[in-house]
Amino acid sequence: MSPHRIKYNISSKEKYKRVIAAVHMVYRLVNSTYSTKELLIRLTRIICQLVGASSSCVHVLDDRGKHLKLIAVFNGKINILYERKADLAKATKDERSVVKGATIIRERFIGLPLVSEENIGAIFMRRKPAQKPFEDFDREVLTVLAEEVVIAVRNLQLQELQQKVILDSIRSMGKFFAKQGVKEFCQHAPAYYKIVQSLAQEMGMNEKDIAALEYASILHDAGSIDIPHHILRKQGRLTPAEFREIRRHPEKSVELIKPVAFLKPVLPIILYHHERYDGKGYPSGLCAEEIPLGARVMAVVDAAEAMMVQRPYKRKVSLPRMRQEILKKSGTQFDPKVVKVFCELCSQTKFRKYLSMIGS
Repeated sequence: MSPHRIKYNISSKEKYKRVIAAVHMVYRLVNSTYSTKELLIRLTRIICQLVGASSSCVHVLDDRGKHLKLIAVFNGKINILYERKADLAKATKDERSVVKGATIIRERFIGLPLVSEENIGAIFMRRKPAQKPFEDFDREVLTVLAEEVVIAVRNLQLQELQQKVILDSIRSMGKFFAKQGVKEFCQHAPAYYKIVQSLAQEMGMNEKDIAALEYASILHDAGSIDIPHHILRKQGRLTPAEFREIRRHPEKSVELIKPVAFLKPVLPIILYHHERYDGKGYPSGLCAEEIPLGARVMAVVDAAEAMMVQRPYKRKVSLPRMRQEILKKSGTQFDPKVVKVFCELCSQTKFRKYLSMIGS
């Protein structure tokens, strides 16, 4: 066998391994990613890694395939995610052309459309002038990646659409029960989640856990649907039996939403948001760090809302008084670290605005 033949075989084998590696990496990525944004951010890094690009980006269109929804970029050092219209409008002429279906192949720039039944976006990679030009094989690797990305993005978009339908249905149920006088079911003010989100971000929670808190904000009192209306509407003192029934609503909420697979990370927050830091809460008597952080955050926000909302059986309190009450129960009812951050946020104008909105 000639030396040239041996070199060719080794080269072909290496190329084959790179293609298999590309497919495997995307497969692993898809199976460990639960949002389109996270998928695209991680994908741009993989592209640079596999083909030695200096930068890469992925553009994704909205559900109707009309307008850019987001752009994920890896510039060789950091990831950037663009979602604002002003930023999306900065897409180059070449990028817009590829998004519409064109293919651009140049020495140091390759752009391929992402095509399902229609265009759903585009994928790009670039090399700097000092780097060697792309080869046919680089384009082939990107083509393989593009095919895998189309499947992954479409699947995630369908999942996200399904999630939206489910959550919209739950919100509609909440509005219906509110009209029936059952205001405890999913009837938090629109600013409620803004408060939860601000507190969670300041506590250093990651994006996935904050997303779980958003769902928990909507659903944590959903089990109230299974509590007799006369108990929920009662303005006087609850009997011990009625109070026991009320205390069952976290477990009822969990039972109600457990069948929805994507809400699994939300269940511990919902189940334990009435636990106390000193262990005297319910349903399990957990204490301190045994309670999930999301539940500890929600416990403080729930208490703040309860104090600042006017009810037929009680008056609402002022913001300073509410803050004072939360601080008083630090270390007993509430996590001191969460209370500390909450009270610090109370000095910020935007946060105070959110708080005033839940009491209006």
